[in-house]
Amino acid sequence: MALNRRTFLKAAGLTTLAGVAGHAAMEFLAPGELEAALSSQVGAFPEALTAQRWAMLIDTEKFTTMQMYQRCIDACHVLHNVPDIPGDQEIKWIWTDSFKHTFPDQQHGLLPERIKHQPFLLLCNHCDNPPCVRVCPTKATFQRDDGIVMMDMHRCIGCRYCMAGCPYGARSFNFWDPRPHINEIDPYYPTRMKGVVEKCTFCEDRLAKGQIPACVEVSEGALIFGDLENQDSEVRRVLRERYSLRRKPSLGTNPHVFYLI
Repeated sequence: MALNRRTFLKAAGLTTLAGVAGHAAMEFLAPGELEAALSSQVGAFPEALTAQRWAMLIDTEKFTTMQMYQRCIDACHVLHNVPDIPGDQEIKWIWTDSFKHTFPDQQHGLLPERIKHQPFLLLCNHCDNPPCVRVCPTKATFQRDDGIVMMDMHRCIGCRYCMAGCPYGARSFNFWDPRPHINEIDPYYPTRMKGVVEKCTFCEDRLAKGQIPACVEVSEGALIFGDLENQDSEVRRVLRERYSLRRKPSLGTNPHVFYLI
């Protein structure tokens, strides 16, 4: 589907209307037409980075300090206006957890001490077969042709079905107005409202401008991002040379975040 100015403005305008007028605004677009228009933004600008299938590699050996983890988290959260809400209702696009919680199906008594006690970066896995997309009743969650699983915050009705469907805990719900909990709002990225779900989008906004994801940019080579379908890409070369794990592969979601061990 070619994206022209009229199609893009139609999609953007009706997405905004949907937030204020609800179901009536959505009736102007047939089911699936809005997400198709938004998905077609891939490669719409000359400088955009494009791929057949985006994937990310996390080199666990290169994360040697907590500052490295925090640098990746801060780069993502500051850029995307992710609020810092105290308590147990935190909003997170990228975060850390233990090996035990990251790979619950990879446990055994002879794990190396480094692996057993090392934190691991977690984020949306942008699966080939994302259950969050299947269960979303309003198509607020949809998948682009290049594999990125997106969120249309204007269409989200806060049912949290996607959170229940995601086996990786990669989605957060705004129980409170997030804006008072943002230290410095980035005017170039939209803020959210109470009652919507949000998550990592592989920095699709940066890809459209020819930039790599923010976490990758600040990771000093610990994160690798590229086209998994390109045999000559760096991600394919590294995966041929290094052993990697994926989270809960037995579920059949086919996650596209790989952990180099």
